[in-house]
Amino acid sequence: MSLLNRRNILTTGGALLASASLTACGFSPVYAPGGTGDRLQGRIAFQAPETINAPRDEDAYYLIRNLETRMGRSTDADYDLTVSLDTREEGQAITADREITRYSLIGQARYALLRRSDGLVVTSGRVESFSGYSASGSTIQTLSSENDAHERLMQILADQIVAKLLATDLGTS
Repeated sequence: MSLLNRRNILTTGGALLASASLTACGFSPVYAPGGTGDRLQGRIAFQAPETINAPRDEDAYYLIRNLETRMGRSTDADYDLTVSLDTREEGQAITADREITRYSLIGQARYALLRRSDGLVVTSGRVESFSGYSASGSTIQTLSSENDAHERLMQILADQIVAKLLATDLGTS
């Protein structure tokens, strides 16, 4: 038997062993029929986020838009998702003249997924991240960069929330 054939047999055998061990521990794909993704897709009503530190109104819009894009807009919700959103800006690059030329936008979202049938909190948590933008160009360039940073941050937070929701054990309900 050549070395190449032995490698194929070992690789195939290893893949079968790994597959069997994942099945034995109860692993199943998130979007498989009956999986968490399948059970949540289009079944969550997203509530308007509570805002802290007066973030821009667009932040709440971007966050909900990104959540609905990933999880679907609900027509007959089984769950409610509430979110508390907090964003702030911090100067990062300061010139000798004390002008800030770069900002970090820091965001945090606390969320709770509630089952409508009994009001039970199925899961809750907190996610956080940041994005940045340059303030060294013209006014229009800076505003455009700032808007883009807000939109990117809300995309990141929405992706993190969705990842946590998909990892949730919904039980047999």
